[in-house]
Amino acid sequence: MVKREYPERPIIGVGVVVLGPEGILLIKRGNPPRQGTWSLPGGAQKLGETVEECAVREVLEETGLQVSLIGLIDVINSIQSDENKHIRYHYTLVDFAASIDTSMTSSVAKPGSDAQDARWFNHQEIAKMGLWEETQRIIDLAVEMYETLGL
Repeated sequence: MVKREYPERPIIGVGVVVLGPEGILLIKRGNPPRQGTWSLPGGAQKLGETVEECAVREVLEETGLQVSLIGLIDVINSIQSDENKHIRYHYTLVDFAASIDTSMTSSVAKPGSDAQDARWFNHQEIAKMGLWEETQRIIDLAVEMYETLGL
């Protein structure tokens, strides 16, 4: 198992902006970093798993929802140091946009393994939540992607 705190190398994390009829899906993080804050569903990539498979698996594990990926949004470097300038966390975050198909799955989100809560929010609500600036930027890009594709 890879050490998340004070790792020997970066960890690949995958996040997903899930867009559905009720808005944008967020989870309340159950683990550090940013434990207890609202964020995108996602998590660490497993050995032998593609980033796309990871994205779909993490949304299912954290919210109980099946999604279809729309596309890649961006890749973010998240590096946090401690007070002694040692790298405490280092993630390479790969973010996707996805949609749910309500004909194949319910839109009722149920928090799972790594989430304290899972809820739908509209874009205006999210803009006022004080999310991590990179999370907000990724959500804005996903909404733009969704609208550009006419979904």
